[in-house]
Amino acid sequence: MSVVVTQHDVLTACGAGVDACWQGVLSGQPRFSAVERFSTKAFTAHHAAQVPGLEAAAAESLAMQMVRPLLQPLAGRLPADTLVLLATTTGEVDLLERSVLRADGATEAGRLDVFLGRVLALLGVADGRLISAACASASAAVAEGAALIEARQQDAVLVVACDALTEFVFSGFSTLMALDPDGARPFDRARKGLTLGEAAGYVLLMSGERARREHCPVLGEVAGWGLTSDANHMTGSSRDGDGLARAITQALRQAALPAQAIGSIVAHGTGTVYNDAMEMQAFRRVLGEAPVPTYSLKGCLGHTLGAAGLLNMVMALTSLQRQVVPPSANLREADAAAAGWVTPVAVPVPGLGVVLSTNAGFGGINAALVLRA
Repeated sequence: MSVVVTQHDVLTACGAGVDACWQGVLSGQPRFSAVERFSTKAFTAHHAAQVPGLEAAAAESLAMQMVRPLLQPLAGRLPADTLVLLATTTGEVDLLERSVLRADGATEAGRLDVFLGRVLALLGVADGRLISAACASASAAVAEGAALIEARQQDAVLVVACDALTEFVFSGFSTLMALDPDGARPFDRARKGLTLGEAAGYVLLMSGERARREHCPVLGEVAGWGLTSDANHMTGSSRDGDGLARAITQALRQAALPAQAIGSIVAHGTGTVYNDAMEMQAFRRVLGEAPVPTYSLKGCLGHTLGAAGLLNMVMALTSLQRQVVPPSANLREADAAAAGWVTPVAVPVPGLGVVLSTNAGFGGINAALVLRA
C-alpha cells in the first residue's frame, strides 16, 4: 500500500506558502530578526526567525494565529474519515505564560489537548491525536500516519505541525547555552549553536489507491520511515550517530531501497556542535563515504522545533519537483566532516528521485523519512 502526499502548505519566516518558503531557502540567506515580543536582555541571543504579522498581545495564541489561515481553506473539504495528527512541542504555551504572570489560575491555558480540540473544531473533523516527540514530532507524526495507511487502518491522515516563538521556549534554550548569538550556521566549521524559529504547516497523506480513485494530485510518496530512541541523554543524541543510523536503515528497509538510491539529504542540522557531527557520522555509516548533496533549513528558517520535520518534508518534495538541492543557508566554511556534502549554493541534480529527511530530538529520539518523487 503506497502512501502519497496530496496537499501541503506552510507558514514560515519567509511568509505564507510553499513557494515563498522555497524561494527563501533557495536564496541561502537567513531570515533572522531581532526579537521584540519579549525582552531578550537576560538571554544569550537576541534574534530568531519569526513569522511576520503575529501579535503577542492578541486574545488568540501565537500558534492559532499561524494555524488558522493555513487550515481554514481545508474546513469542510477534507475527506469525512480524515484522522488529524497534531505535532507540536509547546502548542499554545504563550497562553500559559500569560496565566502564570497574571496568577489567574487558568489551568487549561496552554494544554495540548485543548489546542488539539481547537484545531479539530476549526477543521470540522472529529478524530484527532497529539504527537509530541520533541523536535522529531512532525516526522514522527508522518511516520505514524503512513504506518496507519500502510496497515489499512486509515485512508486519509492530515498531519498538522506548529510551534511558536515564546519567552518560555527562548529562555529554555538560552539556559541550555544552545543559542548562537551570531546566528545558526549548520555544518559550519565555526558553528556555535542554533537560532530559534517558528512555523506551521500541514501535509495530507492518502493511500495511493484512494488518491488515484478520487483523482487527487500526487506531490510525492512517503516511501519509508524509521523511528528510534538511543536514550543517551535528556537533551543530547548519542554522539556516535548509532540511533539515527538505525532509523535511516529502518526507513530504507521500509522503502525497499538500497542506500545508493538516496539522491539528497535534508538534515536536522541545528548548528550545534554535536548534532551536526552526529548526523554526519550516521550518514556515512549508512550511505557510505561518497558525498550525497546535503542541506539544513535552519540557517534560513531557524529551528522550528515540532514543525521542523514537516518543513523538511515539504522542501524535500519541492526539491524533487524542481530537481534542485537548495543551499545550506548561512554556511561560510563547511566542517571537515561535512566538506563535499554540504554547500552554500544550490546544486542541480537531474534525475533526483529519492530524498532522505532526518530529525533528532531531546530524549534521544531519531526520525528518518524516505521521500520519493
